[in-house]
Amino acid sequence: MGHQDNAGKFIAFILRHHPEAIGMKLDEHGWARTEDLIAGIAKSRPFDMQMLEEIVRTDSKQRYSFNEDKTLIRANQGHSIPVDVELEQKTPPDVLWHGTGEKYVESINRIGLIPKSRLYVHLSKDYEIAKTVGNRHGKPVVYRVNAKQMAEDGYPFYLSVNGVWLTKEVPVQYLSTL
Repeated sequence: MGHQDNAGKFIAFILRHHPEAIGMKLDEHGWARTEDLIAGIAKSRPFDMQMLEEIVRTDSKQRYSFNEDKTLIRANQGHSIPVDVELEQKTPPDVLWHGTGEKYVESINRIGLIPKSRLYVHLSKDYEIAKTVGNRHGKPVVYRVNAKQMAEDGYPFYLSVNGVWLTKEVPVQYLSTL
């Protein structure tokens, strides 16, 4: 399992942040040629289509998508490079959640949630998932996002294919903690 996890993290690194690390390019929608991804990874470790399909199929966060004939692959969200993953604007639930580490609270309470190195702020429809995300950053803090009011005030929301809610920012006035 460890080898597959490492390969999955490497794929995320390539498809979200640095395709050039293996001499690859993404199109404007974040798609990469599957054969280029496999060949690039295979330069540094054993890797083939069967392994890639297994990683995509079993990824607990559903980070990746193939096109219909599996000739193209992309990360569903989480990019730090400018791509348009063709997100459809959606009406969010009344409340969304954002998990973070305690060390970021002062900044968030001052400026709100911003995407930092990513293209969007990531939000969850589930408190427990947000808490799990927060755990990855130290002692977890979970923010309640008044998504209903944000949407009414004109802030667009998008739902990625793997169920993560995305928006460009969450100003302080829409945030609270429990």
